[in-house]
Amino acid sequence: MEKKSGGEGSSDKTAGKKVDKTVSKTAGKTASKAAGKTPGKTSNKTAVALEAEVRNTMAQGSDVRQEVRDLTVRALSTQNQDRESLRHVMTAVMKGVREGAQQKLQQSPLHTQTAMKPMRDAVAGLDSALAQLAEASKLALEEAAGRAQKFSDEELTRVRTDLEGVENLFLDVLQGSASAAQDLVKETLGDLVTHAKRNGTAVGSALQDTLLTFNRQMTLAGQNQLEAGLQLTHAITNLMRQTAAGVLTGIAERVKPEDKPTGNRS
Repeated sequence: MEKKSGGEGSSDKTAGKKVDKTVSKTAGKTASKAAGKTPGKTSNKTAVALEAEVRNTMAQGSDVRQEVRDLTVRALSTQNQDRESLRHVMTAVMKGVREGAQQKLQQSPLHTQTAMKPMRDAVAGLDSALAQLAEASKLALEEAAGRAQKFSDEELTRVRTDLEGVENLFLDVLQGSASAAQDLVKETLGDLVTHAKRNGTAVGSALQDTLLTFNRQMTLAGQNQLEAGLQLTHAITNLMRQTAAGVLTGIAERVKPEDKPTGNRS
């Protein structure tokens, strides 16, 4: 990523400029290539591979939160952000988490809390990845507004509706995983659901700002002539792809894994 010389500001401003340059280049290409690569649905093969990667991460037990977050971001960077696609990704991740936790418990039956820690970390990693999706959505809108480009009111409404349901979808998938689990894994996942509902989630916190940004842009969309060809889903997916590749660090830095310790008991 190139740096251009200019006035020195805080590190946040500098990082913001880097993000803007990267996103401008990417979103510009997206706008001019309507026939470009389109994110798709999660295939069974992809879901099985994601489950296995998460399960292996659980087995290794090292940096589980970070690893699961990265795996989820990578999966989200190749998918649409509609409710069905998000559910498939979350379900695959949680299936890997649940099976990995069950294996750990079988291997260490006398150290139950130690065996359950990777599962708590994994759930927090999934939460953080979804928060990054919310941040990417907000950034895509802000970057487009900075270039005086607008998304269609129809697309803004569709994406906003999908985003509004992300936190509840996360809790729903988490609850479903608890119902499908057994013994201590079932109990621990149930505790995590209760904790998340009581104390909030990282994705829920990130969505508050994101949805406010959507409201502002939807107001503007009704007042201005819309520019054709700029698709919000593509712009968000491109940002997630850059984050997964380590090119765009601004989003990851905004959403630290410890922002909302969903995976830890208080």
